[in-house]
Amino acid sequence: MRIAICTDAWHPQVNGVVRSLAMTVHQLVQRGHAVELVTPDQFHTLPLPGYSEIRLALAPRFGTRRTLTAFAPDIVHIATEGPIGWSARRWCLANAVPFTSAFHTRFPDYAALRTGLDAERFWPLMRRFHAASRAVLVSTPALGVELATRGLPQWRLWSRGIDREVFRPGHAPLPELAALPGPIMLYVGRVAAEKNLPAFLDTPVTGTKVVVGEGPELNRLRLRYPEVRFMGALTGEDLARAYCSADVFVFPSRTDTFGLVLIEALACGLPVAAFPVPGPLDVLGPDGRGTDGTMPATVGVLNENLAYAIQRALRLDPLAAAVYGASFGWDRATDQFTDALTEALTQPLAVPAPTHREMAVPA
Repeated sequence: MRIAICTDAWHPQVNGVVRSLAMTVHQLVQRGHAVELVTPDQFHTLPLPGYSEIRLALAPRFGTRRTLTAFAPDIVHIATEGPIGWSARRWCLANAVPFTSAFHTRFPDYAALRTGLDAERFWPLMRRFHAASRAVLVSTPALGVELATRGLPQWRLWSRGIDREVFRPGHAPLPELAALPGPIMLYVGRVAAEKNLPAFLDTPVTGTKVVVGEGPELNRLRLRYPEVRFMGALTGEDLARAYCSADVFVFPSRTDTFGLVLIEALACGLPVAAFPVPGPLDVLGPDGRGTDGTMPATVGVLNENLAYAIQRALRLDPLAAAVYGASFGWDRATDQFTDALTEALTQPLAVPAPTHREMAVPA
C-alpha cells in the first residue's frame, strides 16, 4: 500500500504517540509499504500555549495538500486532531481518498482540565473530526466501546508494543540513581497537569521518588517537591536503564488511553502500581494478572489507595513482570494497523463531501 501518515505529534516531542508512530512507520517500511509523512517539522510552527514543548504547524493546509497530491496515497492515516490532522482530513474529503484516524488522547478530558469547561463541550468536535474516518484506531477494546457510545462505532483495535532489544531486564543502573535511598519509585511521562503527578508525589511512602520527563509543570513541581529527583527526558537505552534502576513503576494518571510506559516498565522487570482506571486496567487487568487473568503471577497492583498499591507492588516478582511486558510486540500491533487500513480500502464506507461549515475549520 501507499500510506500517508499525517500527525501533529512527531520528533523532537517525546511521548507515547510519537514512539508508537515511529515504530509503526519502521515496521511498515520493513514490510515493503510506501510511506509518506506529514509532520510539524515540515512547516513553520508555534508553541502550544501553556505547553511549549509541543509545537503546532502554522497554516499547514497548502503544504499538506501539496505533499499528499504529489504522493498520491492509496489511503491516509490521520493520527491527531490538530492543524495537520484537520488539513489532511479536508484534503481526503475533497479528493475522495479514504482515511483512517486514531484516538490516541482523551482530548475532551485534557481540554476540560485546562479550561475548566465540561468535557462534554468538546465531544461534538471529536465526533465531527472522526465521523468520516473509515476506521478509528484505538489501543484497547474498552476505549472502542466508549467511542461507540459516543457515536463512533467504526473503531478498530490497534494495540501497542515495545522494542524488545531496548526494553528488557539487565541494563546497568544509571549512576545518578544507583546510590539513592531505596526503594526507588519511578514515574515516566509528560510532566503535565493531566498526568495527576501530585497524587504520586504526595503519597506517604518510604524511599526515593524519581520523575523522568518534561512538561509545563516541571518547574513548579521541582519547587514544590525538592526531595524528588527530576531527571528530565530520557530515551532509548538511557530510559531502559532508568527503568532497570527502579524498584516499582508508579502511574498516577487517570486519563490515559493506554500508557505505553506501562509495558516498557514491565518489559524491564518493573512491577506497576496504579489506579484502577482505563489504561492500567486495559494493560494489567483488575487483578494485575493480565486482561484475561491468566498470568500465573501478579505483575501490578491497582488500587485507589496508591500507597497500598506501591507497597504491594514492591513485593512482586520482577521476572514475571518482564515476561508479561515482553509479550507486547510491534509485529502484532502492526498487523492490526495494516488489517484496519486494508479493510478500509476493500470495504469502503460513504464519505461525505466537505460542507461550507467544514471548510471554515481553521488549519
